[in-house]
Amino acid sequence: MSQTTPAGPAAGRRAARRRLIRELLLVAGLFTVYKAGRTLATDRTEEAFRNAARVWDAERALHLPGEGAVQRLLLHGDALVHTANTYYAAVHFPATALFLVWLYLRRPVHYLWARRVLAVLTGAALALHLGFPLAPPRMLGEAHLIDTGQVYGPTVYGAAPASDTMANQFAAMPSLHFGWALMLALGMIAATRSRWRALWLLHPLVTLLVVVGTANHYWLDAIVATVLLGAALLLVPRPGRPADAAADRAPEAGDADTDRAALSGDGDPAPEAADADADADAIGVRGLPRPRNLPEGVGR
Repeated sequence: MSQTTPAGPAAGRRAARRRLIRELLLVAGLFTVYKAGRTLATDRTEEAFRNAARVWDAERALHLPGEGAVQRLLLHGDALVHTANTYYAAVHFPATALFLVWLYLRRPVHYLWARRVLAVLTGAALALHLGFPLAPPRMLGEAHLIDTGQVYGPTVYGAAPASDTMANQFAAMPSLHFGWALMLALGMIAATRSRWRALWLLHPLVTLLVVVGTANHYWLDAIVATVLLGAALLLVPRPGRPADAAADRAPEAGDADTDRAALSGDGDPAPEAADADADADAIGVRGLPRPRNLPEGVGR
């Protein structure tokens, strides 16, 4: 008699690999579209500086604190300002990527929610970047701020904005550095149960001080990013149903199949579970008559 090996585990692993590849391609595609779209506003220099003057005047009219106050704190030591520049250059993308990877592996329902929110936020930011090009405060003469990246390093931008092919330096509003950092904190608070989870808010707080202190963003850039994120959170439903909570239990608790179902959208119960329910119903859960040949009290 020939024996056949069940194809279930192998098929499950192949499906998991396909879903992972699909997610990687989707995220990479969204990032590519965003980067390509940002470059469309690189030749609108005069408009970007006019908008910068308007934003600067608006902040003074609103009595917002000057960005220079934060920069002066950073300039107390070369090590401090260098650390701030490094944080700006090296934390933004890796932190967001690690956030999404962790959610994908441990909290699949929250991963789908966070990915959708970030996609809506980034799409809205791209539209604003194209419609409202804005020179950052480090370029605005009346701000009297230092380009800390160029002076102290490291920097992610070229010295000449017009010839910088790697980034659009006139896309200051909104600040996606701050918007993504805030979503990371909110996402981790929503997906975890630690009593210390509120400490995740330190990441957007530090990011805010860094982007302002390095003169890469205005206060209003972070405020607009917060408003756009709030709108995205209202548009994308947050996981909150009991089924979502079950799907997001940690993999080590034996929920690998549930996690895969959460990412694939397949919420149907397993055939074994359906059979067990049918047997339970037949015994009397639905109020069927008790067989006559059973002793009193059996089958109730």
